[in-house]
Amino acid sequence: MAPVGKLYSVPRMRQTQVIKSVAAIGGLELEDVADYKHFEDNKKPEFLAKFPHGKIPALEGPNGFTLTEGTAIARYLASLAPNANLLGTSLEEQALVEQWRHFADSEIAFSSTITYLMLNGAFPYNKATHNTLIERQIRALNTLEAHLLTRTFVVGERITIADLEVAAAVLVAVMFTIDAEARLKLANTIRHLETIVNQPKLKDIFGEIEYVEKAVQYVPPKKEAKPAPAAPKEKKEKEKPKKEDDDEEDDGNLVPEEPKVKNPLDLLPKSSLNLEDWKRAYSNKDTRGPDGALEWFYANFDKEGFSVWRVDFKYNEELTLVFMSSNQIGGFFNRLEASRKYLFGSVGVLGEPNASIISGVLILRGQEVKAVVDCAPDWESYEYKKLDLDSEADKKFFESALAWDLEIDGKAWKDGKNFK
Repeated sequence: MAPVGKLYSVPRMRQTQVIKSVAAIGGLELEDVADYKHFEDNKKPEFLAKFPHGKIPALEGPNGFTLTEGTAIARYLASLAPNANLLGTSLEEQALVEQWRHFADSEIAFSSTITYLMLNGAFPYNKATHNTLIERQIRALNTLEAHLLTRTFVVGERITIADLEVAAAVLVAVMFTIDAEARLKLANTIRHLETIVNQPKLKDIFGEIEYVEKAVQYVPPKKEAKPAPAAPKEKKEKEKPKKEDDDEEDDGNLVPEEPKVKNPLDLLPKSSLNLEDWKRAYSNKDTRGPDGALEWFYANFDKEGFSVWRVDFKYNEELTLVFMSSNQIGGFFNRLEASRKYLFGSVGVLGEPNASIISGVLILRGQEVKAVVDCAPDWESYEYKKLDLDSEADKKFFESALAWDLEIDGKAWKDGKNFK
């Protein structure tokens, strides 16, 4: 059988799991673009020519047919395998399948997605919002729990695409927000999840269920302890008597405003390297190869005005899921916003869930890392080592981090972020 199309995606993505499961149950051959690199390939002109929004999952079918949005791709593939009855066997069943697909996405998956983005610094944490999201998700799961009390599958007597969507959404929830205590009240939901993901054709797609023991909570960025302020010195001179003709409107102008302190990085000698030009070159060129971003960098690098640093997270034992660690990098980068014009970064997650590390490189103005990164409250959660690009080992590390193919102690690059 000829492949029904090429799928551009990342393996642990919820929508990817549903799409591949539909293909597996429907007996469809789906070509997986294994060398696809997100945040890199989806910015290239040839990708955007097919998928203008640059979004995954994306399906490239025969005869130039292209399709994005995970729910649309899954439904399209299900329609190519009518004998599998993944869309239901009657108009009523088909309507119910669509109902539960939308329910899984909007009521279960939505809360997980917004919660982990907020907890990992994609936008400011708000406790009230966090509580509302969890309450909304629990309410949805209670509805699902009652529905599954007398049912093995969500709709009908066999697996439909609704089961796949629900299981994929619940799988994320139990790895992140629905902990051991909450799961005690969701026996039917957990039974359904384990029934679906352990199907022989689906087990390799979903992988092992990684149940969270305690729901992930917000952890404020670690702050550097500041010394206690010194006691104010006693005034030795007596205050001069106030002139009788002074009026209150003048009192506010007696103390001159302190002049704004200029950033010391702006006082450095002018550099021949324009960091914005480098960022554009990195974004628009292939990283390696002739006329690539690395070739541009070496031709323009000013080692007197800029320096290159290796950065490593100090607390890798705290890392769990890859996407959560990736969002932690995103949060760190968000907190470096004040140094955007002095800094470029390429940092990634290497390894597997619960056995990963965070590492990468920074290109920064000047020769001291602290002057650039201490605007982030959690900058001390990372170790920094200056790299010598004349050293083959340091140069290899630098290039691999930029190309997103860095490997450390057998741990391969899984996901990453750029600070541009």
